[in-house]
Amino acid sequence: MRLTGKRKGFMDMGLFDFIRGQTIDVIEAAGLPRDMVVYRFPVQDNEIKMGANLTVREGQCAVFVSEGTIADVFGPGRYELETGNMPVLTKLKSWPYGFKSPFKAEVYFISTTLLTDQKWGTSNPILLRDAEFGMVRLQAYGVYSYRVVRPEVFLRQIFGTLSTFSAQELAGYLRRLIVSSLSDVVGEKKVPAIDIASQYEEIGGEVRQRMQASFGEMGLELQKLVVENISLPENVEKAIDQRTSMGVLGDMHRYTQYQTAEAIRDFAKNEGAGGFAGMGAGLGAGFHVGQAVAGGFAAQPAAPASAPTPTAAKKACPSCGKEIDEEAKFCPHCGKPAASLCPKCGAETAAGAKFCSSCGAALTVTCPKCGAEVAGRFCSSCGEPRP
Repeated sequence: MRLTGKRKGFMDMGLFDFIRGQTIDVIEAAGLPRDMVVYRFPVQDNEIKMGANLTVREGQCAVFVSEGTIADVFGPGRYELETGNMPVLTKLKSWPYGFKSPFKAEVYFISTTLLTDQKWGTSNPILLRDAEFGMVRLQAYGVYSYRVVRPEVFLRQIFGTLSTFSAQELAGYLRRLIVSSLSDVVGEKKVPAIDIASQYEEIGGEVRQRMQASFGEMGLELQKLVVENISLPENVEKAIDQRTSMGVLGDMHRYTQYQTAEAIRDFAKNEGAGGFAGMGAGLGAGFHVGQAVAGGFAAQPAAPASAPTPTAAKKACPSCGKEIDEEAKFCPHCGKPAASLCPKCGAETAAGAKFCSSCGAALTVTCPKCGAEVAGRFCSSCGEPRP
């Protein structure tokens, strides 16, 4: 930046008035910080000389504002300001062709380079309804990159009249927009919690696509959005780890054989506690381990192909009377507890008991309709409610 000009009436003006009375003939913005999105050239109360040199570097654009109205926008290049290349400002000021006098205007340099490594993350967990684990709380974070593509819209909607504006001042708002869209995408995709790690790229792409309209309203373009991690609650991660371990172990019989063989190798390498006592202990342990190995590697007898499948014991549901498995906790027909409950105090009673062990009430009565013995709340023969 450089301010140059001629002194006017120096004898009648103070030093401050002298500085304010300069005209600007070079306008440029060099060496701006990487994260600075907007920089206002310090025109203050000075005037811009008609014919001044304007330099706009790559990754920048210059916007002229006259009395609060956005006028001309200049892309990268070197310009000599005149009425011919400032059509909007010429019209606003009603300048005649070939106008040469200095003029007043605000000049804003806006960065159009890609702003990378912008971080986003969830401040509060995202709730996910999972079919296997129920309600799951997720935490997520990642990075995104964007650029200004419509400087006049960005200036009007976001920046206003500040002297400078950095990416950090916009980060909080953009982060909240991204997290809100991420919550919608994760909820709508209904990805199982156990498989969500394989969907990072798809989730990030869909969030980016949805966010383009919101970014466009601010004169921005969302170039990239990366989901780095979506973390699950500790209890869910432990459940997934247990399943993974079982998958790695595979055949438990062969795994036991492997562990036994490893134990023999360790005993063979162990020198013991010294002397004959240590040797005897090692031999005794080796003998028992050898027996375990022999049993482990022994061929297991195959079950006959025609062996009948054992039939599970059955019992009657105390509520609806339908036949259910003896070990069932709840009836698959009516959904009520399969255990016998005392009709008086509701305590669980032992199978075949005549009286409740908690309150002493009689557990069986005679059905008034068919005369059968009723042990539950309904007769298992005719379905009549217990009297």
